Amino acid sequence: MIDETCNIEKVLPQIFRLDRDTIYDIKIEKHKEKRSLNANAYLWKLCTEIANVLSKSKEEIYLQMLIDYGQSEMVSILSTINVSGYFKYYTLAGTSVLNSKEFNHYKIYKGSSEYNTKEMSILLNGVVQEARNLGIKTKEDYEIERLIEKWNQ
Repeated sequence: MIDETCNIEKVLPQIFRLDRDTIYDIKIEKHKEKRSLNANAYLWKLCTEIANVLSKSKEEIYLQMLIDYGQSEMVSILSTINVSGYFKYYTLAGTSVLNSKEFNHYKIYKGSSEYNTKEMSILLNGVVQEARNLGIKTKEDYEIERLIEKWNQ
């Protein structure tokens, strides 16, 4: 069985050694380096430190940071539907009635692990500023820039 990252010169001889009468499932994709989780780990570290200062949970702080600095979309859903199973991070933005049906309007937030470099930069820089405002020691600006540069590589 071939289950590794390699170049085509290494995989072709292995393919030719396979039993010709057997059916195989084969998946070949271009290799991508895993992106650095350091920026996201640092984001969560700061959220935890902010939470400790404010006597809140790190999840509450993380959601607040997503609300303040994160990426979001607005969706409208029938008010009879519980959205907690569909969205992880959201806030109720309002309600309205259309064709005699009540709708809730939610602002849904994308989790930081789904962010591109620019989005992560905005979020992390906002969280860093919040931490600094509370007197929490943070990495130097150049160190934060390096974390962000490595984000989508």
